[in-house]
Amino acid sequence: QSRVLPGRPEGYREIERVHAGHLTEEEFVERFEAPAVPVLISGAPQHEEWPAVRRWTLRRLREDFRECRFKCGEDDDGHSIRVSMRTFQKYMEHQRDDSPLYIFDSGFDDDGVGKHLLQDYKVPRFFPANPDQLEDKGAFQRSIDLFSLVGERRRPPYRWVLVGPKRSGTCVHIDPLGTSAWNTVLTGRKLWVLFPPGTSKSTVKAKHVIRADEDDEAINYFVDHVPRLRKRYPDLEIYQFIQYPGDTIFVPGGWWHAVLNLDDTVAVTQNFCSRTNFPVVWRKTRVGRKKMAVKWLRELRAHYPDLAQQAERINMEDGFDMPEPSSKKQQKKQDKREDTSDEEQESASHRRGTRDGQGAEDHGHEEARRADGGSAHGPAMDGGLISHKRRTDEDPARRGADEEPRKRAANSPDYPPGPPKIHSAGPELGKPSVGGEREGGASATSSSSRRSPP
Repeated sequence: QSRVLPGRPEGYREIERVHAGHLTEEEFVERFEAPAVPVLISGAPQHEEWPAVRRWTLRRLREDFRECRFKCGEDDDGHSIRVSMRTFQKYMEHQRDDSPLYIFDSGFDDDGVGKHLLQDYKVPRFFPANPDQLEDKGAFQRSIDLFSLVGERRRPPYRWVLVGPKRSGTCVHIDPLGTSAWNTVLTGRKLWVLFPPGTSKSTVKAKHVIRADEDDEAINYFVDHVPRLRKRYPDLEIYQFIQYPGDTIFVPGGWWHAVLNLDDTVAVTQNFCSRTNFPVVWRKTRVGRKKMAVKWLRELRAHYPDLAQQAERINMEDGFDMPEPSSKKQQKKQDKREDTSDEEQESASHRRGTRDGQGAEDHGHEEARRADGGSAHGPAMDGGLISHKRRTDEDPARRGADEEPRKRAANSPDYPPGPPKIHSAGPELGKPSVGGEREGGASATSSSSRRSPP
């Protein structure tokens, strides 16, 4: 029912692989989620009959979303860089960058086309989901992502569609607020490295082995820094493995991880809070998102009183003083003020993090992609078709202009077209063999002249 990944380089720890059809939800919680053990679950999209298995190939995405713009980075002022799928795939075909641009879009569900993308996949049954993602409305309570109680506007970004060229990736980080995550690949292969909780930040970030003249992009981390870490610290727990099409990786909260795309890849990922990781997430959220935590506690009291009591008991044990949730009369006014306040706090937190070189363990996936500075200057593609624009929630006029092609595509009778085959998995990996891998001058210049989101 399970096996260890073949072809694992010597000196790295094993990660278990289990087929989705051979694992129940209860077994998943007992064997992996409760003890916080990562696992690769194979075959979930096929077993649960995701339309994305047919539709989320590069060719189909180019046909279905040709002129739709997706976020592939942010400039130095935090404004989104958006590019059409047609232009981005043209860039993917010709790029030779050490650290390419990477579509990592959390706002893909904001319009009609995004709704189609949401319908193309299901949250694997092992993980909690939003109420609107549950097929069985009477599903047991653990199936609810507890962050959904605060609403879409209040909760931090939590789901992303990913389209990454080979050699793109994310630098090592911990996911925000103690949340766990799952990531499913539909096309291409990803190389992962994981370190268990408790591993020091200076160690995982290779502070003692990185050289002064080296970049700290994902490609450098996997090709140069991780092997040095293994050599310098032979007893260090390092898990390294390849994720193939149809594989879903479960990353428990608190695990350091980095990812490198070995091929052009398409994937989807979500972070979540379940009953199992609630104590850890509560402790992080009451400090990291104070106003959201007040509303969350109010909603827990209304819908899950046992969890509200658990949160209050944790506060008492820790000696943590927390403002009481407001009365219903004040609730609406406070929610409006808190929405604005939380957004400003998050923006200020990002600016501080960028200045101080903080990683995604403090600021989440969006900041992980900025990789200690973000991508202020991407390459010119197709006559400057990359769009530097403000975040859509701050610029409704421009958001409407960007969404028009998406709406036309969503309403087209040709959506979705017929089903092509999903990309097949490539060969096993010995040492990271990443097509077009750092071929000297041009590639190195591209990497040093800008910092693109991995």
